[in-house]
Amino acid sequence: MRVHLSRPDITDAEIEAVIEVLKTPNLSLGPKLGEFEQAFADYIGIKRAVAVNSGTSALYLCLQAMGIGAGDEVITTPFTFIATSNSVMMVGAKPVFVDIDPDILNINPEKIEAAITNKTKAIIPVEAFGSPAGFDRICEIADEYNISVLEDSCEALGSALNGKMAGTFGKMSTFAFYPNKQITTGEGGIILTNDDALADHCCALRNQGRGKHSGWLGHEMLGYNYRLSDINCAIGIVQLSRIEEIKSKRKASAALYQEALADEDRIILPKEPPGCDINWFVFVIRLTDGYTIEDRNEILESMRVGGVQVGNYFTPAHLQPFMVEQFGFSEGDFPITEHVSHRTIALPFYNNLTAEDVGIVAAELKDALDKIDK
Repeated sequence: MRVHLSRPDITDAEIEAVIEVLKTPNLSLGPKLGEFEQAFADYIGIKRAVAVNSGTSALYLCLQAMGIGAGDEVITTPFTFIATSNSVMMVGAKPVFVDIDPDILNINPEKIEAAITNKTKAIIPVEAFGSPAGFDRICEIADEYNISVLEDSCEALGSALNGKMAGTFGKMSTFAFYPNKQITTGEGGIILTNDDALADHCCALRNQGRGKHSGWLGHEMLGYNYRLSDINCAIGIVQLSRIEEIKSKRKASAALYQEALADEDRIILPKEPPGCDINWFVFVIRLTDGYTIEDRNEILESMRVGGVQVGNYFTPAHLQPFMVEQFGFSEGDFPITEHVSHRTIALPFYNNLTAEDVGIVAAELKDALDKIDK
């Protein structure tokens, strides 16, 4: 590949931080865990943070701590990575999908009320590609119906809506640190909440059910090994300390695309909705309505052959084979999600993307579009 879809931004500082941990006996459950958690909580402006081994684990433990399980329903978006709805199913609850707004690509707040039943226990809104647009309205609806919000902020570190940080809208929120995210710990995730009881519950769940004072062989509840090692946390501490630099780089990368593709009327460029300050997770363009999913797939293949790694963010969650089999979903159930999903192209996007890289991507995209239009 001439231009990769994503690349982590690791400096000598992260490498040195890992080496320092390796020189100690504290490779896990050591001081770096608490240091990372406190730094993250302080940055977002939330009382407690609980670091775990993935964003998926974070969502799962939140749902468990909130007491959600079999027979319950959780409202969420079908336009998301599969982990969002998977976590709901993992606790035995049912994901209830609500279609997205065609402009902001987040769950449409005005469609949520129609999906609420007496079984609805939570809403999991997702900040698609880093945008918290509509989250204020979602929280208003949740408060009106006394439903908890579990905020899936796994794509939105550093974003804000009207000055309110992503990760502060829900009763609980989650972030993820896979290498394509705004910051990385290699693998990892984190839970945020202002509720001490929920945070303590998640701490126990991630560490084999051990309570604060139960000792290594005392287990107060069924738990898991979802810990994040001090090695991972050391990377995260350095990465988080660079968050403003990283955010600036990502905005610069997005601006390069906005300039290079400004005159291309066959695509829709992503934009920041009013009030949003987005720290982009990925840069996803959309083909205009005249193109089909088959056209999109041909464009993806053409660009890959040309050495540009691209993706189709996202395949609708409700049309994944196991979802169709278990819940009977079919094409047409969520038409806006499907319409958008059929035309999305995730372009290469990372901190150190250069103008030369963007030039290559833009040329390959326009060439692929020209082939379709012939």
